Amino acid sequence: MESKNRTGGRILVDQLVAQGCERVFTVPGESFLAVLDALVDTPAIEVVTCRQEGGVAFMACADGTLTHRPGIAFVTRGPGATNASIGVHVAMQDSQPMILFVGDVDRGTRDREAFQEINFEAMFGAIAKWAARIDDARRIPEYVARAYAVAMNGRPGPVVLALPEDMLLDRVEAIDRARVERVAQAPDTAAIDQLAELLAAAERPVAIIGGAGWDHDAARDFSAWADRAGVPMIAAFRRQDAVPNDSPAYAGNLGYGPNPRLAARVREADLLLVVGARLGEATTDGYTLITPDHPGQKLIHVHPDADELGMTYATDLSICASMAGFASAVAAIDSPARADAAAAHADYRAWSTPHPREGVSMDLGPCVSAMRDRLPADTIICNGAGNFSGWWHRYWPYAGPGTQLAPTAGAMGYGVPAAIAAALRHPERMVVALAGDGDFLMNGQELATAVQHGANLLVILVDNGAYGTIRMHQEREFPGRISATRLANPDFALLARAYGGWSETVTRTADFAPALDRALAERGVRLLHVKTDIEQITAGTTLSAIARR
Repeated sequence: MESKNRTGGRILVDQLVAQGCERVFTVPGESFLAVLDALVDTPAIEVVTCRQEGGVAFMACADGTLTHRPGIAFVTRGPGATNASIGVHVAMQDSQPMILFVGDVDRGTRDREAFQEINFEAMFGAIAKWAARIDDARRIPEYVARAYAVAMNGRPGPVVLALPEDMLLDRVEAIDRARVERVAQAPDTAAIDQLAELLAAAERPVAIIGGAGWDHDAARDFSAWADRAGVPMIAAFRRQDAVPNDSPAYAGNLGYGPNPRLAARVREADLLLVVGARLGEATTDGYTLITPDHPGQKLIHVHPDADELGMTYATDLSICASMAGFASAVAAIDSPARADAAAAHADYRAWSTPHPREGVSMDLGPCVSAMRDRLPADTIICNGAGNFSGWWHRYWPYAGPGTQLAPTAGAMGYGVPAAIAAALRHPERMVVALAGDGDFLMNGQELATAVQHGANLLVILVDNGAYGTIRMHQEREFPGRISATRLANPDFALLARAYGGWSETVTRTADFAPALDRALAERGVRLLHVKTDIEQITAGTTLSAIARR
């Protein structure tokens, strides 16, 4: 620890280096010029210059998910902060560790509604784990260390720190803080004994897995136990990479349009072992598949944050522990072997095998098959929100932690920024951004960021000329009465080339695999513009069928 005379900007950057930060995402602003200046002399930190603050925050979200340490974002006050707020919301709902630094008005003009002034503690207080303002440069090390600890510990999430621009210019002496690590959380041994008793007494147990904190050790240990015990492992919404999907006990995922056999298995279970998942609205089909009181079912809830335990669901046993700590402990349980997992896995394999649709010119199921045949198992699949993602949620086999970046918050525009962050973090791996036409144009400008920083990624852009998910809801609630969901789109292939990428347009199923081969032979940003019919609205039904219900 060292105390020396430095500007606030220099002190802040020094703390990021001490915490192991290797990359920051930003749209530059005049309110934190002192930080940008300090970064000039900091080769340990790469500065990724983005095109809109929403993209900045999404990239930080994704980077935090992949590293299990906070992704770092810098934006300016007012418009910069409001643009970035979507990423804070996603980081909170998705339990992703991130820190958003916001350049702010100087201390002498505060509370006058100065140029672009916002009370950031009030603005972000409800959607972040902690929101604060640093008024004294001497305390920057304290605030940054605390921000890392808050973002990582318990349920991971976002922290927002406002930085008055004059504070960043102050020259003061400050004592640096050491690197902060996430606190290890082993489960209580008495709770594990009780868990073993409940499992031994159960006839039809299932495990619902998800949330944050799953790593390869946790996935290995928990999968080994589930395989041995014959307990089906069911992934929460958009948490399909918690364990490898080729595990003999993996049974598929919950969320929108799940396998009916899987939903029935959950309803018929007499014991629900919920590990890491919050049992949110999407996973539980609006709190109906599993009700908060779940009559006739025992519920064991394992979560790293005690505040989540008992918050919504009545629990028969609550265990506060990290995923790795719990998985290590449960792996030692001598559970009776059952045949349930093998049957559940067979159901999953049948459900996740694409079958061609008759009379459809562009069928996404065989397209996913072509990707499965050609892409490495550890490919990182990134998507935003929209029905297009359902084909990959159903048919793509995720290889384990760090292979799925998808917002449980349902935010559009997440896929491309997340893929850029993933490509920069793992240049040795294949990274795919999945986007719908409406979804892509939320943050498609970040292709410029990808090209500028040499990111190597593939974009699959599914274009049906509509905000398809909303159109689906319209047909269900107000059949034939289309409002505000039609889209007039640009030539996406031409747009990708304008950014400096490689691209092709695909309109027939048979043409997808050859186009994919050509894309895989290229480097840098590659985009396949896949044109589909809005009638083929999901992997399981059509608009006409929905309207007739």
